[in-house]
Amino acid sequence: MKYVLVDSHDYINTSVDLGSDVGVTGAKTYFKGVKRLEEKEFDELWRVMTEQEHKRLNVHNETIREYEEFGDWLDIEKS
Repeated sequence: MKYVLVDSHDYINTSVDLGSDVGVTGAKTYFKGVKRLEEKEFDELWRVMTEQEHKRLNVHNETIREYEEFGDWLDIEKS
């Protein structure tokens, strides 16, 4: 399974292909070792998730941005 290291702006910094039995916790341990950071410092800078979760998050965020672009005129209840 592919795991990604994501920064605070939801951009992928690094990805790694690990066994599916490792899980997000194992992937986080791997990335902490690569970055050589303690857990508290790591958590302030990075998030670890599967590639599928990241794609789902991007689709969700894009939908929200599109709705905000159109504004209130799409909201039938307000008109």
